Amino acid sequence: MDHMSPLSLSAAGSPALKTVAVIGLGTMGTGIAQLLACAGREVIGIDIDPAAAARARSALEASTARAVERDRLGAEERRAVLARFRTFTESAAAAPADLVIEVTPESYDVKRAVLRALDTVVRPTAIIATGTNALSVTRLAADSAHPERVLGLHFFHPAPAMRLVEVVSSVLTSPAAVEAVTSLALDLGKEPVAVGDRPGFVADGLLFGYLNQAASMYESKYASREDIDASMRLGCGLPMGPLALLDLIGIDTAHTVLDAMHAASHDRLHAPAPVLGQLAAAGLTGRKAGRGFYRYEGPGGPAVTAAPTAAGGLPAGRRVRTVGIAGSGTMASGIGEVFAAAGYDVVLAGRAQRKADAAVERVKSSLARSVAKERITERARDETLARILPTGSYETLAGADLVIEAVAEELTVKRELFGVLDKVCATGAVLATTTSSLPVVACARATERPEDVIGMHFFNPAPAMRLVEVVRTVLTADDVHATAHEVCAGVRKHAVDCGDRAGFIVNALLFPYLNNAVKMVQEHYASPDDIDAAMRLGGGYPMGPFELLDVVGLDVSLAIERALHREFRDPGLAPAPLLEHLVAAGCLGRKSGRGFREHARR
Repeated sequence: MDHMSPLSLSAAGSPALKTVAVIGLGTMGTGIAQLLACAGREVIGIDIDPAAAARARSALEASTARAVERDRLGAEERRAVLARFRTFTESAAAAPADLVIEVTPESYDVKRAVLRALDTVVRPTAIIATGTNALSVTRLAADSAHPERVLGLHFFHPAPAMRLVEVVSSVLTSPAAVEAVTSLALDLGKEPVAVGDRPGFVADGLLFGYLNQAASMYESKYASREDIDASMRLGCGLPMGPLALLDLIGIDTAHTVLDAMHAASHDRLHAPAPVLGQLAAAGLTGRKAGRGFYRYEGPGGPAVTAAPTAAGGLPAGRRVRTVGIAGSGTMASGIGEVFAAAGYDVVLAGRAQRKADAAVERVKSSLARSVAKERITERARDETLARILPTGSYETLAGADLVIEAVAEELTVKRELFGVLDKVCATGAVLATTTSSLPVVACARATERPEDVIGMHFFNPAPAMRLVEVVRTVLTADDVHATAHEVCAGVRKHAVDCGDRAGFIVNALLFPYLNNAVKMVQEHYASPDDIDAAMRLGGGYPMGPFELLDVVGLDVSLAIERALHREFRDPGLAPAPLLEHLVAAGCLGRKSGRGFREHARR
């Protein structure tokens, strides 16, 4: 036999990967096998468990039958796909493969055993890909007789649908092997992203830190599982909340990934939350077990069993008919529109009449767009505008039952305003701040009635975003808390409860993720384009982290990062130096024309 090294393939171009063996026919392995067979590859499916091999075969039969029913596949094509997929229980069956993809459990011992066995089975020119998302590809490759042919090929679940594939090179990997699997990924209709070898790679490296923080937040009883998940779905537009996603991934798998990430990074943010270890040890590993953070109607099923309703509930809130808005910026006009559209009388008070009038003009423009898109009628537009009274004095807020401040995110500015509101507003009026990162209690202590003060963090744009974080301080009265919930329901917003600490729910989970993305670029691990693609295509995020940073504003992001670091004093939350340098240089994102990317000046 010619014992040619895969390194020599680079001179002749990448090899054609016509026959692919998939070792491990669990959910991911089955999905990869289906994808390959439907794309015209000869697929050798291998699993030591005959039942797993049979399930994989049945899954392919069922998925292709559905494709025929939906006219996405012809009957003859279906027969050809099924004929290309054969299953075996011995690794020796991989001998003819040009590429072997192992998708076995996340264990060095298991994966090393598979790779060593393949050394005696496949040709030296065959490429071996590990599907790990947590273990070191380099460590696995080092045990192979031909480490230059070993790389990582990380598909995302479900493999047939998710477009991202991370192609992971070690320092030993042949460029020809990388080129070959990259070409294969493109042929499969995927978006390959080339990354280096570190636990989690790009997508999971960012995703699992965020999931871990959400688990810690739940464990500390800061917020309920439902509120944490709703916050990230409604506040960030994510397809699934973090705790529900942990249940889907598998809590044991998440614990393994985080353990490997922490061993490499020594970052406390990657140290698995104790609750993950406790749930995994108890066998409560998520959907596959029928119970994890949530309880499911059966193992493997997506349907969540309804949580028991808490006894008692909130007391009655205070009556709110007139809502005052203190401020005249984008958020102030958006919140004013929300309340006026819901039937409340609104007093929109700016520091000057012209500022208040400008805010109402923004409301008019917003409502005009809604009329043009046939979301509301012209009559509804006119009625909404008629309920808004723009004024240039905070004195006019005296008759409001609820006053919401929406001024600059600076504590001195907010405290000064609350001091004014304390003197102006009637006894019994609820005073709310829209701060996203400052301590609500500091605003409350600027008044003689701290029990009447609460946080109501709306998200921008307020008319469109459904989430409101209701932030109760240690001084907030029960009926004030109840009032905030009642008015949120009245304007059709989803209220979530959280305590008075930096970032509340959304920003406390979102901004460390953004900061870690900046660190990846700073360390030259991946480019902003590749990271954005990884999170959009692999995580289902509506925007990549660098797209989002440029929209939010790098200066705003830095201020929130600093607030989180100051509050929690965790070294892992320290703002990335690259973010600080860009802000110092005036590169603030879209609003300045340049951030992580160039933008047209507005």
